[in-house]
Amino acid sequence: MNRDIEVVNIHDAKTNLSRLVDLASKGQPFIIAKAGKPLVKVEAIDDKPKAIIGALKGIYPAVDDIDAPFADDIANLFGGEAD
Repeated sequence: MNRDIEVVNIHDAKTNLSRLVDLASKGQPFIIAKAGKPLVKVEAIDDKPKAIIGALKGIYPAVDDIDAPFADDIANLFGGEAD
């Protein structure tokens, strides 16, 4: 368990819930314990959308050799010759 996280007993959590939730929403999670035993961790919800791998599969055609039409241009950029 991360020692930087505040641990509060359930009674104190009830008494100070608004303050604790405000802190958690600002990035300071806390743990609620009962009789010294950690029960739950309260932290802000990360509502940023997560990237879904393969979400566009089938919408855009995949190209086997995407750089083939630009092989000469790419080779010139690096001072070489295209195959």
